[in-house]
Amino acid sequence: MTAARDLARILGLWRSRAGWLTVGALVAAASALAGLALLALAGSGVSQGLATGTLAAGAASLILMRPLILLRPLLRWAERMATHEATFRALADTRTWFFRRLSERLSAGPGLNRSGDLLGRLVSDVEALDGLYLRALVPMAAAASVVLAVAVILGGLSPALAAIVAIPLALALLLPVLVAPFAARAASRNAAATGALRAEAVEPLIAMEDILAANAEPRALAKLEAAADRMDGERRRLARAGSLGAASGTLLTQAALLGALAWGLAGGGAGAGAVVVALFLVLAAMDALGALPRAGAALALAAAGARRLLEAADQPIPVPDPPASATPSGHAIAIRGLSFTWAPDRSPVFDNLSLDLPEGARIALLGPSGAGKSTLAALLLKLAAPQEGVITLGGADYTTLSADTVRARIACLTQDATLFDDTIAANLRLAAPDAPDPALWDALERARIADLVRALPDGLETRCGEAGARFSGGQARRIALARALLSPASVIILDEPTAGLDAATERAFLETLDTALAGRSAILITHRLIGVERPTRILRIAGGQALPAMS
Repeated sequence: MTAARDLARILGLWRSRAGWLTVGALVAAASALAGLALLALAGSGVSQGLATGTLAAGAASLILMRPLILLRPLLRWAERMATHEATFRALADTRTWFFRRLSERLSAGPGLNRSGDLLGRLVSDVEALDGLYLRALVPMAAAASVVLAVAVILGGLSPALAAIVAIPLALALLLPVLVAPFAARAASRNAAATGALRAEAVEPLIAMEDILAANAEPRALAKLEAAADRMDGERRRLARAGSLGAASGTLLTQAALLGALAWGLAGGGAGAGAVVVALFLVLAAMDALGALPRAGAALALAAAGARRLLEAADQPIPVPDPPASATPSGHAIAIRGLSFTWAPDRSPVFDNLSLDLPEGARIALLGPSGAGKSTLAALLLKLAAPQEGVITLGGADYTTLSADTVRARIACLTQDATLFDDTIAANLRLAAPDAPDPALWDALERARIADLVRALPDGLETRCGEAGARFSGGQARRIALARALLSPASVIILDEPTAGLDAATERAFLETLDTALAGRSAILITHRLIGVERPTRILRIAGGQALPAMS
């Protein structure tokens, strides 16, 4: 029942594609029926020829076959085009929905979820859902139409013969739903093993420098091979379930053939001609029914993929939005009596914290690692919510503000700000999608990186490389700063913006901030000051509170 509910939810996501999905199934049914009609006419012509002793008697049937011979390949082509187009559109909608759900629930990053496994859910498990339509629903619809047509055609010749032939074929229609439960456990374990394999492959690649430095590549390879072996084992179990279904399908179609022959040998009332037609129809039905055993395995795989997707997508939202967002009257920030811990079994990060950031002010927050400086940034960006206390923005309580409203007024430059493998322009426009080129150059000028970008052969169209590999650490940080400055936000949080930079680059970067942040409020989160930052107030985070720093 759980698998059925999961698949029903996925089908619900595809409601907007119902037209394409229906057309695809109808064209597939038409293609299968055209194949059935070809063999039905062939059987009729042969039976008439046998009855009269001359091929001329079956000429009419053979003439009717000619347009079907041309129509059948066209319908097969149309079936492939329509069903694949429907699938691509439905899966694109699923990926968009899943990404949106993850962005709401994992706004602070993967956290305890393995990033490789999440990637597997977004790719492999979504792709497994194509089997729900392409390899299960469409073949089942086509096969059902064929079995119904066989029963109708033979019913006109002999109800008894129709029953003998159609009953085994109808039982074959049940194979997908009978095979799916047997394959479900293997499919679930296969989906988990595939996700684990992807995680074991992706994570060492992300940290390859550390893996090589620790001489740990043999251990990483061993874990990858073990994960691959587990996945192969589960796939073999799944294949055995499919093979059992295939054997059952063959037995049922053979039973239909033998039943028609036995009926004919026993002297059935409709004569040899009806038996010949029945044999041809069963042969035609075998083509449509042949895909049904695989449909059972496809259903099981789709259900397993759906379960993994929904498990991740149904995680609770850390900071739910209110039904309607208030509108702040400004961008002054006030924190009163704030207490926060990341988990009940962990020590509090803040205990009765109070803090003010007036409009236009620049506060430097100092403290060692683990003091809560980055946690404060997460709270201000509404990536987390305090257990006690109040945060206000422009006089409006955070609980009355949506995350979009908050992040439209507060931007953040994190210590590990990422440049994506796209152009400089595309990376900058993450903060302002409609920004024209002059605005991009202005932000680059304020971040003091415009001259470097102008000197590049492709200028703004230069690709940054994976994680900004095209640039040095200081250059990448300045481009990230330009992106933050391009945002219309009135408050900028700079969370350890010089982490990992050498002393000269750090000093040059911090000297940039004084002019780059003109007119904006700012919170500089850092371990220490070097004397060029010019904050209006210096606070130290200690004991869960913000205390004036000793001069």
